[in-house]
Amino acid sequence: MSDCIFCKIANGEIPSATLYEDEKFRVILDLGPASKGHALILPKAHYADIYEIEEDAAASAMVLAKKMASAMTKALGCSGFNIVQNNGTSAGQTVFHFHVHLIPRYDNDQVRLGWTPGKLTDEMRDEIITEVKKQL
Repeated sequence: MSDCIFCKIANGEIPSATLYEDEKFRVILDLGPASKGHALILPKAHYADIYEIEEDAAASAMVLAKKMASAMTKALGCSGFNIVQNNGTSAGQTVFHFHVHLIPRYDNDQVRLGWTPGKLTDEMRDEIITEVKKQL
């Protein structure tokens, strides 16, 4: 897409702090980091979200996330790692180009990712299982 900022960054049209690049992906440092080393995996091809990305590209993104998390943990000395991928406005997606957040975690950091756990009732469980299986 000609107006997609992540397409332009991934394909080198806009400069970035690049940690890694290959023929399919560019990994850059996030300009608004949640923690030291927060990075983004950007596919060079445009996909708006998880619903559009090709299965092989999604699989490759996760393999790259593992590779980057391992390298970044060694380089940064972090004690944990979040791998986050948002889809849709209600899920927090703000740039509609599939991307994966790599967020190094440190003891006592102030990063807050989470939710208040609810309760899965038997009725809810049965309804969800039935409805999802219809779609597979």
